[in-house]
Amino acid sequence: MTEKTLIDLAHSAMERAPEDPTLRLQFYEKLAASELFLLITEEVTGDSVSPEVFDLSDSRFVLVFDREERLVQFTGRVAPYASLSGRIIAAMLAGQGIGLGVNLDVAPSSILIPADAVDWLANTLQAAPEQLETRLQEFSAPRGLPEILLTALDGKLASATGLARTAYLVGVSYEQGGQGHLLAFIDARPGAQSALVQAANEALTFSGIEAGSIDVGFFDSADPLVGSLAGCGLRFDLPDPVQGQKTSMSAPGMDRDKPPLLR
Repeated sequence: MTEKTLIDLAHSAMERAPEDPTLRLQFYEKLAASELFLLITEEVTGDSVSPEVFDLSDSRFVLVFDREERLVQFTGRVAPYASLSGRIIAAMLAGQGIGLGVNLDVAPSSILIPADAVDWLANTLQAAPEQLETRLQEFSAPRGLPEILLTALDGKLASATGLARTAYLVGVSYEQGGQGHLLAFIDARPGAQSALVQAANEALTFSGIEAGSIDVGFFDSADPLVGSLAGCGLRFDLPDPVQGQKTSMSAPGMDRDKPPLLR
């Protein structure tokens, strides 16, 4: 029996409870976070890809698979493909009027995602909450947050390799009045703040939680407030980058802010 993928499991949960919006959001989150194999017409050259576009009734779709062998099973031959994250593919297709066929005819997660849903996903992934700019008064242990959000944050931050040293989730009260929650990143890498804010936003969005439920802040480890954060906060350790590992940014889709162009 073939082992089910994360997309298979999320799709199955969504199908069992079609009226549950949270399960639909979790399916889209898995789709965005997964490496997908996009069927293309020719080998990738430069910074553009040429997806194979299929006309079905009055709609157009490109095809992706979450395993190479599923792509081969569908085509029945060796076919060119581009390996890209779901988020990059959504950004690439946004506004093009093209939908997404996922694992068609080769997996239990076979599904056609229409163009408007692809546009929604791309827009959702681009949205980001404002960073914390108000003055803090007091920290406390986080309370009342759903387990699904804590699990989503843990998963997002576990993949944020090398972007910060650690993070604390705390309850917070503000000098201007009001209370809420704060996700505080410690020793964020230069240039990584927007990616960390985006990770926090996606955890909120795909958990079905309002984006205003958690603020995001950045602190240096020498800041005296860090001791208070550590004393009452829920800690998340972000993975260290593998020493000596080199990452090439030349392949199309590697830069999340510059998706490959359609040809």
